[in-house]
Amino acid sequence: MRRSNATKPNKMDPIQLRPITRSNLFPRNPNSKPTKSNSILILSLVFVSLALLLSYVLVFGKTAKASKRKYGIVIDGGSTGTRIHVFGYQVEGQIPVYDFGKTGLASMRVRPGLSAFSDDPDAAGGSLRELVEFGKGRVPREHWGDTEIRLMATAGLRLLDSELQERILGSCRQVLRSSGFKFKDDWASVITGSDEGIYAWVVANYALGTLGGDPLQTTGVIELGGASAQVSFVSSESVPPEFSHSVRFGNITYNLYSHSFLQFGQNAAFDSLRGSLISGDLNLVDESLHKGISIDPCTPKGYSHNLESWKLSPGSLEQKNRNLVDLQSKGNFSECRSAALMLLQKGKEKCSYQHCYIGSTFIPKLQGKFLATENFFYTSKFFRLGSRAYLSELTMAGQRFCGEDWSKLKKKYHSFKGEDLLHYCFSSAYIVALLHDSLGVSLDDERIGVANQVGNIPLDWALGAFILQSTASLELEQAAWISNIISDESPTLLSIIAIFVILMFTAWSVSKWRKPQFKTIFDLERGRYVVTRVNRY
Repeated sequence: MRRSNATKPNKMDPIQLRPITRSNLFPRNPNSKPTKSNSILILSLVFVSLALLLSYVLVFGKTAKASKRKYGIVIDGGSTGTRIHVFGYQVEGQIPVYDFGKTGLASMRVRPGLSAFSDDPDAAGGSLRELVEFGKGRVPREHWGDTEIRLMATAGLRLLDSELQERILGSCRQVLRSSGFKFKDDWASVITGSDEGIYAWVVANYALGTLGGDPLQTTGVIELGGASAQVSFVSSESVPPEFSHSVRFGNITYNLYSHSFLQFGQNAAFDSLRGSLISGDLNLVDESLHKGISIDPCTPKGYSHNLESWKLSPGSLEQKNRNLVDLQSKGNFSECRSAALMLLQKGKEKCSYQHCYIGSTFIPKLQGKFLATENFFYTSKFFRLGSRAYLSELTMAGQRFCGEDWSKLKKKYHSFKGEDLLHYCFSSAYIVALLHDSLGVSLDDERIGVANQVGNIPLDWALGAFILQSTASLELEQAAWISNIISDESPTLLSIIAIFVILMFTAWSVSKWRKPQFKTIFDLERGRYVVTRVNRY
């Protein structure tokens, strides 16, 4: 008999077949401890790897940027002599710290200049041996192999033909290769006059503290060497490309006008004057040549010329032998100044530019402050003029000197050699003709200073060359250091990368191992299927 109150069994809940999404298996529950711990583990391993990489960079960088002593050598192959400059400086954090005083700069000069070996080019290298030994005495032996030695020849060699230049340089290269210092053949060269002017501009503005600052606050440089003169300054005018040069220092680029006037150096101009006097090109006194006499206004009266000792061009020598009976000294500053101006303006009729203050060469109008160096300084020093002396003061001093009798001048300046003393009448007149009559500097202009050094820093173009070359070398070293960090050849970095990969693989494996497993079971109490998690042990 059936029991009337028997309970009918409930129908089983059907299984709901739904697509299982990622959210069903890994619910986004912020309190899910396994998921949170996995994330912390992964982040920790990433931070450890980055810390190792950062430590490598810092340690490697500290080694590369540690303060160290370095040396460099520049040999200036000038027209009248060859001078070696030995530089010692500190590198602190890839920044050079120069000391151009007694402890950081040593120099030595030998005569004659390299151009004097034009008759025997193969002997030119021998003149460098004494200079090389001087350099070895100033650079510690352990630094010889890392110390760059460069030879830069200037106007003296520029005056020679290219074949003679190469033979002289070849002889010098043989000596420099065996010097023990770091040397490459192309480090012995004849530099352009424009480069010489740029280097002089660099050292002047470095010494004045304006290098690396506003271009319009920099100071221009006018050099008067033996064979050439250089003019270099920042100009706001439009400059033809052949006279425009860019110089980069730090984050600043300077656009300079720079040009070298070959044959317009003080000694070369003096020789040109003599040649012109003999050939009659100047014709300062029209009737003089008709009498077989040429008047020399740039030599104090009473001086007797020895024409046989003059270095004249073949044309001038032929003219001397044909026409000249005597050369009469007649010191006259005004006439000497006029003669100098004629030399400076020669060829001006061929000028194709807006401004041609010297010959047919473009020169923009001078702007800003200027330093006049080399023979400007030596002439000013001879006449005991101050560094800020006006051209008017030099004019008066030159007038007195040129008008004096030679015998009295020799007694007054007895410590000077006769040939050196003789030049000061011409040099005073030539400077006034160059700066005032040609370049337009007024006689009482305060913008022009005469100097050979600023503080303890000599205004020598070789120092400017060294500043640019050493900073460029350090920039290359810094770029090489960065390349080394990311280089495939860096074993330490490869180890860091390998450790990083292993740690990341470990983190991934651990996270997979700790990931909870799920299974579906039937819950009798609830009367339906449920999904439950089974932890792995």
